[in-house]
Amino acid sequence: MVDPEAEQRSDSQLVLPAALQAEVVAHCLAAFPEEGCGLLGGDPTTGVVRRCYPTRNVAASSCLYTVDPREYLRADRDAEQRGLSIIGVFHSHTHTDPYPSPTDVAQAPDPSWHYVLVSLRDELASLRSYRIVEGVITEEPVEPGS
Repeated sequence: MVDPEAEQRSDSQLVLPAALQAEVVAHCLAAFPEEGCGLLGGDPTTGVVRRCYPTRNVAASSCLYTVDPREYLRADRDAEQRGLSIIGVFHSHTHTDPYPSPTDVAQAPDPSWHYVLVSLRDELASLRSYRIVEGVITEEPVEPGS
């Protein structure tokens, strides 16, 4: 288990335009009471997100998510056609803070990805982004960009 007090800061950042942030949060709210999830398409060098790919949570759970593999493939193909890459994943926590759980850390598939969490615990949803490399959680700023 990763200790939140030992969390590191990073020089990396995620640039997630306000319209795409709203799309991420709206998808997570629509999935409630289950966790919502999806993929982010963008530039892996700059961390700029250009596309949001909401997906079905095939785990159909309020405490676990699994991106539908077919939807992942469609998103990956679409991103590639647009000259983008899948640079991250987002999902919601229905009743907890927007901080990676031990399950999230164990399932983090790619150390270069951005892991965006949306907490639906409070009246207003909150969104944060992390890098997860070899079990180490590093929060990164989320910039609205343009």
